[in-house]
Amino acid sequence: MSLFHQIALTFLKNIGPTLAKSLIAHVGSAEDVFNASPVKLLKVPGIGEKTVNQLDFDTALKKAEKELDFVEKNGIEVIFYTDNRYPKRLKSCNDSPVLLYAKGNANLNAKRIISIVGTRNATDYGKQLCKALVDELQQHDVLVVSGLALGIDVAVHKECLKLNTSTVGVLGHGLDRMYPSQNRSTAEKMLEHGGLLSEYPSGTIPDRENFPQRNRIVAGIADATIVVEASIKGGALITAEIANSYNRDVFAFPGRIGDEFSEGCNFLIRNNKAALLTSAADLAYILGWENGKNSKPALEQFVLPIDLSTEERLIFEIIQQYNGPLAIDDLSIKTNMTTSKLAMNLLNMEMQGYIRSLPGKMYRIS
Repeated sequence: MSLFHQIALTFLKNIGPTLAKSLIAHVGSAEDVFNASPVKLLKVPGIGEKTVNQLDFDTALKKAEKELDFVEKNGIEVIFYTDNRYPKRLKSCNDSPVLLYAKGNANLNAKRIISIVGTRNATDYGKQLCKALVDELQQHDVLVVSGLALGIDVAVHKECLKLNTSTVGVLGHGLDRMYPSQNRSTAEKMLEHGGLLSEYPSGTIPDRENFPQRNRIVAGIADATIVVEASIKGGALITAEIANSYNRDVFAFPGRIGDEFSEGCNFLIRNNKAALLTSAADLAYILGWENGKNSKPALEQFVLPIDLSTEERLIFEIIQQYNGPLAIDDLSIKTNMTTSKLAMNLLNMEMQGYIRSLPGKMYRIS
């Protein structure tokens, strides 16, 4: 498929990632889209007459020509969503970008990818958590993703650079600039130990609305998202919400009651939107990374505990047979228990160490 037309597709007015993918699926390739008749385009689900009439192919092609020249001169890789190098985890998200601009040497399909986010007003406590976390993650050969913003984000990237841990910064603007400017030197070093990633072409300024969009890449590209410090309002909590919507694991470090930049983390934990994290060891355990294993031992190896009540034994067997995390609503249906009775049994089993609760009111065998 033509790279030129793939870039041009992203410049079409009112054609976002979802519609762009729909066009490709029904018409053929990006180049075919530009050669298709209005009649053919109208047959594509979600494409109405108004949208077709507003399609300005000539303008999109002119912008694409300029952008293609920019990426070739600056050594930027353009990754279309059908390419093998496109992040597979991100591709599974329905609103993932149709095209990414990448610079650096990161493997965007690394075996283990973790996103770490937090407040722009990082405290010493938060920075220390970043240092300890990245230090522990190093042994697991993890690619660390963040947003290269002030505060927790840049602290994470800097710690990764100190330990030669691959790290990627996802930007809310084009790769022709750096915002904030004081992170430029860090960004340049990251090109040797990871890289930079953006869905935005050159010339895109860091508008406020770009950053919530950027956050879906941070959440979607990783196996799990860790919130280090966050206030109730801010990008970190948005990223956590997006990660939850993608059914990805979310973790948060707790903080002292009353600390403004721990309120967000405590909120996530209190509302079962994030699992409590005290160290990278917790993360490795839940994600099945211990002892170099890629997954937890097969559930068939578990011996049914003998000190469970009849109801608890039923719950244990159902979760065990499901072979993965199970939501409390599904458990209520399968066990024919009320949610309140089920919650009491689950709490007791968790206190005894037989099961583990996960974000989103999900449960699995410990």
